[in-house]
Amino acid sequence: MKLSVLDLVPVFPGADSVQALEQAALLARTAERLGYCRYWAAEHHDMEGLACTAPEVLLAHIGARTQRIRLGSGALLLPHYKPIKVAELFHMLAVLYPGRMDLGIGRAPGGSAHVSIALSGNFLENVSVLPETIQALSELLAGHYQLEGHSVKARPTPPLPPEVWMLGTNRKSASYAAEFGTGYVFGQFMSDQDGVEVLSAYRREFKPSHLSQEPRIIVAVGVICADTEEEAQSLAVKANAWFRPEGPAEEESAHFERKLLAGTPGQVKAKLEQFSSMYDADEFLIVTMVPDYRKRLRSYELLADVVFTP
Repeated sequence: MKLSVLDLVPVFPGADSVQALEQAALLARTAERLGYCRYWAAEHHDMEGLACTAPEVLLAHIGARTQRIRLGSGALLLPHYKPIKVAELFHMLAVLYPGRMDLGIGRAPGGSAHVSIALSGNFLENVSVLPETIQALSELLAGHYQLEGHSVKARPTPPLPPEVWMLGTNRKSASYAAEFGTGYVFGQFMSDQDGVEVLSAYRREFKPSHLSQEPRIIVAVGVICADTEEEAQSLAVKANAWFRPEGPAEEESAHFERKLLAGTPGQVKAKLEQFSSMYDADEFLIVTMVPDYRKRLRSYELLADVVFTP
């Protein structure tokens, strides 16, 4: 079983953005030491509790402070951007950190309607042309994009191109990943959909491309590990309260808890093994939103100990 890290770069109570970004770098370095495969940073805009509006900048910072772990966006929100700029950014990163870059793309707004307008104008219009945007991005990454009959290159040219993944929570995102031949990350921790059906559709519809010759799947899972089940459940309650400060209805709270694996390392490992069999996936992108940086790091350490130690 492979494990990777998804970091929303939270600004927990008592911290500020400086500390949040310092903790992101510490998490990435710790994940590398423990044996995690990837560190991915999410993109959000004008959200008080999240500090990463530009994952590509954070990845450049973390790349200089790590040696081996793969680095990626989880996800870069493609409707906001021109494909040439995205290709240039990740080509630059892939030149700086050869063989280590992942370009995870998504189609969510990542913020309120007003911040979306401030970023890129009519977001729904941008989403409507997303297939053309993905196609252009794919061609730019392959080096054969043309505009009005003229070749356009996304420079610099890396020795190894970034891996491309589509992130999503439903059939629509899975269909895009299958159509354009990218890897697919199913966001189980925030999805109301039947993951088995979504991933089966991705495999069934997949078209090989220069981005990937075969379907590749990662499942993003919410996890809280602690030394005892009682502590893990207590941390899960705090995570729920931090995630939903308005005070969720009882039904919503229970729904949140169903998407979160909270328990001892052995209990979480057993559940991940069930997911691995159910989803036919051997890599999990672990997101841990314990509102305490030390305990968050401890959760990743406990999980690595039980999964990676014979």
